Amino acid sequence: MVMAAFSSARIPPVYFGAGRLAELPRIASAFGKEILLITGATSLAAGGRLERVLASLREAGLRPHRIIIDAEPSTAFIDETCAALRSRAFQVVIGIGGGSVIDGAKAISAMLPHSNSVLDHLEDVGRNVPHSGKKIPYVAVPTTSGTGGEMTKNAVLSMVGPEGYKKSLRHDNLIPDAVIVDPELMTTCPPHITAACGMDAFTQLLEPYLSPIASPLTDALAWSGLQQARENLVPACTDRGADIGIRAGLAYASMLSGVALANAGLGIVHGLASPIGGFFPIPHGVVCGTLVASATEANIAALRRRRENPAALAKYAKVGVLFGGAPENGEAWNCDYLVERLQAWTDTLGLARLSSYGIGAGDFDRIIAKTSNRHNPVNLEPDDLRALLARRL
Repeated sequence: MVMAAFSSARIPPVYFGAGRLAELPRIASAFGKEILLITGATSLAAGGRLERVLASLREAGLRPHRIIIDAEPSTAFIDETCAALRSRAFQVVIGIGGGSVIDGAKAISAMLPHSNSVLDHLEDVGRNVPHSGKKIPYVAVPTTSGTGGEMTKNAVLSMVGPEGYKKSLRHDNLIPDAVIVDPELMTTCPPHITAACGMDAFTQLLEPYLSPIASPLTDALAWSGLQQARENLVPACTDRGADIGIRAGLAYASMLSGVALANAGLGIVHGLASPIGGFFPIPHGVVCGTLVASATEANIAALRRRRENPAALAKYAKVGVLFGGAPENGEAWNCDYLVERLQAWTDTLGLARLSSYGIGAGDFDRIIAKTSNRHNPVNLEPDDLRALLARRL
């Protein structure tokens, strides 16, 4: 068999494992002494970690200045923050927090050297001016297992409202210069946040695995991540959230989800999540977590109905077997079993329904009008999408 051609995006240097946060001063000092430290409001403060990080940086002769990101970053926030800090001549940006911090810090590192608005560079909603790639060096330290943004070249920014959007600032040079993934940082993450973030990571493994542009490399990465998600996601959200091994497995799955999506793209769950997150104040992980079972059901039904892309059905069945199915029962049975397992996960993890955030059937058409089917294994029609959304109202 001739191997198909494929390309691979660059990945950053990764320092993975319990206790690796202790290496932050050494890693950061390679870039300079003037540090912009960006954290969440509470995640790093738990258990005195913030004080220890600040002390370790200062003991290494570094000069940290801390700011907080406590919500999904907006274009206005990035512009205002950069305007206030641009004169400080920071030499390295460190982002320690969840996906909002990782993306927000990435955008700040990208825009500090520039005087214009980040909106100029956002896909589809700005002036479509390519970013130059010039940035302040950036070290990413996730405290949740979710977006995988520590591994990617894009920073997702949002504006919520009737004309809302969630769009990316993107350039190859925006990939972090170093990444520390320390599962000890995840042990204090609350169960509901762990669930939403974990289901986002799972979706970012499943969708690249089913993508029409998947490659043997992305399949291997996604499969490795799916194995860890199967073993560790539910325990991390229920009775074993303080278990370092469980947290490490989920952190690994999340990290690989970022590599997989960067190389093979995302499907209909993220196609819907973009407009939903722009129109309504709903966390990204909640959107993905609440929709992934319904979207999997819709994709499998459409693939069967149209008798196209048999390779995708075979992959769905393989994931069904991974999640406890029975290979001897055949492809169709294992596809259905996967949907059942994902629905059970959705119930077990208590993922909120869309209606909890003010979304109703009357909103479907404007959501669908802004939804991309790009890299989905099948092109879902508007009626398919309405039914998919209706199942999660």
